[in-house]
Amino acid sequence: MLAGSSSASAQETYTPTKENLKARGWFQDAKFGLFIHWGVYSVLGDGEWVMETRPINRTDYAKLPNFFNPLKFDPAAWVTLAKTAGMKYITITSKHHDGFAMFDSKLTDWNVVARTPYGKDVIGMLAAECHKQGIKLFVYYSQLDWHSEDYFPRGRTGQRTGRPDSGNWDAYLNFMDGQLRELLTKYGEIGGVWFDGMWDKPDADWRLARTYALIHQLQPPALVGSNHHKTPFPGEDFQMFEKDLPGGHTTGFNPEQGVSALPLETAETMNNSWGFNITDHHYKSTADLIRYVVRAAGRNANFLLNVGPMPNGEIQPEFVERLTEMGKWTKQYGQSVYGTRGGPVPAGPWGVTTERGSTVYVHVLDWNQPLLALAGIPRGVRSAKLLRDGTTVEVSVVKGGLVLKLPEAQAEEVDRVIELELEPEK
Repeated sequence: MLAGSSSASAQETYTPTKENLKARGWFQDAKFGLFIHWGVYSVLGDGEWVMETRPINRTDYAKLPNFFNPLKFDPAAWVTLAKTAGMKYITITSKHHDGFAMFDSKLTDWNVVARTPYGKDVIGMLAAECHKQGIKLFVYYSQLDWHSEDYFPRGRTGQRTGRPDSGNWDAYLNFMDGQLRELLTKYGEIGGVWFDGMWDKPDADWRLARTYALIHQLQPPALVGSNHHKTPFPGEDFQMFEKDLPGGHTTGFNPEQGVSALPLETAETMNNSWGFNITDHHYKSTADLIRYVVRAAGRNANFLLNVGPMPNGEIQPEFVERLTEMGKWTKQYGQSVYGTRGGPVPAGPWGVTTERGSTVYVHVLDWNQPLLALAGIPRGVRSAKLLRDGTTVEVSVVKGGLVLKLPEAQAEEVDRVIELELEPEK
């Protein structure tokens, strides 16, 4: 049975609960989250795909947990850093493609508690700190598994791990649901589940209806999303785009993916790697990352920004520096993105708009001319001011829209934000 077929039955039975719809609204308001890719692969400093790219067979890879002892892991510092940056939620890898559980799973000893000298439940520690500091925790879970023998028939990847050419697919799906049950019953409220890896076997029967129903049964507000690079299947509550803005097709990940009416999210790296990569120095500038937050918000999407912590448990200083600088921007200009939706003016090379109620925020990101013409503002403008200091902005009404006379940009100003107060709706 095809994945599309197995999902179709979910459409007939899945109706989001009031709690789920409320959580979707919260998610759309949140706008900015921290993505964390962390596992035993960090020991090798070559990214989270190292088992596949080198490749490393399963027997040799099983030695890696012996070297994972992150004595400097401080969940309070991680959560505080996220909040300092202005992030409203954290999504962390509970299990990546190597199949290694970063939580105390009772269904396998291939986990951080049983196999590492550290011996502590990373997900449990982070969940407790998130609850303490009042930030939501989402769990990433890889449906793809390079370790399990029952992940069979094999997919596009994981062909060189030394597993036998046999396995029980139904047993693997039961195992996956069992681990999801653990994650959703042992760690308090979970904001949602961020699936990845279905693209490895796109035509398999993933029993999505059953898995999604299990999640919604255990935690009705929990949001389900999947990085399958397709238009969402029934039972999913938000749609993500990997390294692309919604509707963008610049990376090759999302060629078949339309933009749905669900809450949206863009996931991006701070350099070019998801997991810790000791030789990847291709860091995006703080200014570019802020513009990414804004461009996502203008397209009605959240921005999920990734860090790959080091094997000692620390987040590398280049990431800390950028997140801290982003926090200065969100502290001053956060009102122009948090709680907003994509604005009435289509996004363009010059920038985007966001809106909340009768307020429209014009984000001028790349425009060197003194005048900016905008079409699509639905009502008259009562006032216009520069958000940074309240300076009045001159507005002229023209056929088809209005024209803003822009104040000069300050040196190194990332985003000139103009706040328009519109006339009330009649």
